[in-house]
Amino acid sequence: MRFNPHTLSAKDLRTMFARKCKHGHLYSEHPNCYFKEMGRTQKVGFIDIETSNLDANYGIILTYCILDDETDEIIKRCIDVTDLANGKFDKNLNKQLIQDMLQFDLLIGYFSTRFDIPFIRSRCLKWHLEFPIFKSIEHKDLYYMVKRLLKLNSNRLEVATKFLSIRGKNHVLGDAWMKAVMCTGDIQQEALAYILDHNVRDVHITKKLYHRLQNYDRGITKSI
Repeated sequence: MRFNPHTLSAKDLRTMFARKCKHGHLYSEHPNCYFKEMGRTQKVGFIDIETSNLDANYGIILTYCILDDETDEIIKRCIDVTDLANGKFDKNLNKQLIQDMLQFDLLIGYFSTRFDIPFIRSRCLKWHLEFPIFKSIEHKDLYYMVKRLLKLNSNRLEVATKFLSIRGKNHVLGDAWMKAVMCTGDIQQEALAYILDHNVRDVHITKKLYHRLQNYDRGITKSI
């Protein structure tokens, strides 16, 4: 179990480098002892993005959501239409996304190993933004839990949640994604609002699905 140093307070850091754990080592040398002995748990978030294209060299991030597992509070952001018009596209959105990701020790997504995380990293590198470095944030992909633990005709999020009677998923309306980047005014705003609502629904059902399967999982995580 790892913890993101960005989520630690100044007091936490001072304690880790000044006090020793029950094994006689500084907490900075045995960080897991610090969190266990201080009763601190990982801050977990469920992450999902919506994009204009499946490939980062042709598409941009339109919206993203991160749902706090403990509080159920949701961080939700939408691209600024001004940035779409002036050619900054998702630069500012990605800058904020990095700051929001750094609030968590563990991020859980769906098919995020192959899509969300590499897409975000690609867009950040394109804009010369400091994407969180290796081992700074842990990551878990619920898609592979579903693939390993269930036997379904498809491992898509919609199929798994429907099978387990988890409600909330809505259908993708392709026109909304086109209107979001090709139209202006009310048409564009309505399209972006629909996409953001779709995004919010996905993180909520991802959380519900994860907790339905959590007790059957090995609990292995990797770095983003």
